[in-house]
Amino acid sequence: MNRRQLGLGAAVSALASAFGASALAQTRDPGAVAFYDSFNDQLARLPATLQPDVRTFYELNGWRPVWTPDRLRALQASAARAERHGLSQADFFDFDALAADRAGGEMKTTAAAMTYARVLAEGRVRPETVEDLWEMQKNRVDLPAGLNDALATSRLLDWFEGLAPTDIGYSNLSAGYVRYRRLINSGGGWPAFRVGANIEPGGSDPRIPVIVQRLVAEGDLSAADGARITAMGNVYGPDLQAGVRSFQARHGLGADGRIGTGTQRSLSASAEDRARQIALNLERRRWLKRDLQPERIEVNTAAAIMVYWKDGRPVHSNRVVVGSHDNQTPSLEKPFASVVANPPWYVPAGIARREILPRGPAYLASQNMYVQNGTVIQRAGPTAALGYVKFELRDSYAIFLHDTPSKAAFNLSMRQRSHGCVRVQNAVEFARLLLSPDPALLGQFDTAQDTRETKRIQVGREIGVRLLYWTAFVDGQGRVAFREDVYERDAKLAEALGIGVSLPKPVDDGRGRDANDVGP
Repeated sequence: MNRRQLGLGAAVSALASAFGASALAQTRDPGAVAFYDSFNDQLARLPATLQPDVRTFYELNGWRPVWTPDRLRALQASAARAERHGLSQADFFDFDALAADRAGGEMKTTAAAMTYARVLAEGRVRPETVEDLWEMQKNRVDLPAGLNDALATSRLLDWFEGLAPTDIGYSNLSAGYVRYRRLINSGGGWPAFRVGANIEPGGSDPRIPVIVQRLVAEGDLSAADGARITAMGNVYGPDLQAGVRSFQARHGLGADGRIGTGTQRSLSASAEDRARQIALNLERRRWLKRDLQPERIEVNTAAAIMVYWKDGRPVHSNRVVVGSHDNQTPSLEKPFASVVANPPWYVPAGIARREILPRGPAYLASQNMYVQNGTVIQRAGPTAALGYVKFELRDSYAIFLHDTPSKAAFNLSMRQRSHGCVRVQNAVEFARLLLSPDPALLGQFDTAQDTRETKRIQVGREIGVRLLYWTAFVDGQGRVAFREDVYERDAKLAEALGIGVSLPKPVDDGRGRDANDVGP
């Protein structure tokens, strides 16, 4: 046991002694009586947001002290796991100070436990304060009852750990955070990379050794390969190119092996900044309800990737195009409603006013558009903005998933280019996958595609759709993947949490917006 552990153990013993070794003794116990008599005064010293939960908790416990030595040791063990959640134990617990506060330590311990529990269960900040439109199902927990039950059944550690998400996405990202913190603590992470001239395959550059160390640190190269490549000097050879392509794929960059502007910016990120970016994404995941539908569609707008889950497993993924920085796809959770084959497009008034009507009647005619009752409508067809299929969501602020005739954007690394809706690669095939459980519905869709008839088809079952913003997640190979903060939501969340973070700016690999691409 190290010196800090011994100190914490002494603090726990002193704190328990201050409250009485028999905290749940009969009500005439002097310690319990003193606590009861001073309850309201102590409660008033706590933050107003905590007071209702603390009062309810002690009401459940007969207005008596609860923190026995065993319970304090369990609380200490729970607090020691804060790092797994991207949190700092010191932000919630100071066991030395609690031990020194003989009069108020009992209630302050409960308040600290409640605060930590609330962060694990629901997050530290309200998502609406850091995102312009966030409409998802929040997690909610009865903390006083939960803490009371956990203490009564001696399951405090299990209770705390069960408050945070337990799905594989959170668990893997949590493990990734711990790996990055260990990497930082063991030597600072990796050497700083200096952005400069591009490095082409087969070339030579004095920054090569720094790149090798970085790729070894994050697992894009094995230690043995790194040592062998380093011995070859500053040559950018095939083995190192393979490691760079792995790094590029993990960061959502074009995996061409060229160390250009985007790759260099990602290489310039420090281990500390990436660890903090992981912590931001753990916070986002804590906001969400824990019960997930076994069949659902999830779109990560930061990565511009869609994943279809069936029976609780990811079974299909597609690239998507999502909203641009100026037309961000919001964070939404809505039920899937229907598939529309060959949909017309009812152009939103803002897009019509800014981008379509000023071009005049000839442009409308060339795009197969017309005006009806003040609304611009584009007829269904091969060049229609919604392509051959639309996936409707219920009550979704006119946000939906759809096909598109503009296929080239799917080949770009930065696919935040739409007016806010989600364009799905191979959308017709995806619609057939969703309808395949019911051959009759699939037949209706296929017939409509053959005849080019506009037809709405109800899927006949509940499928959830979640539009999420994950800039750090674990990929299929178990590695932490990163995406740049295109919507600048990491920056805003970091500010709200008081976390200093400096992330690379995204590099658009496209050639500008297609002037004729006015789709949603």
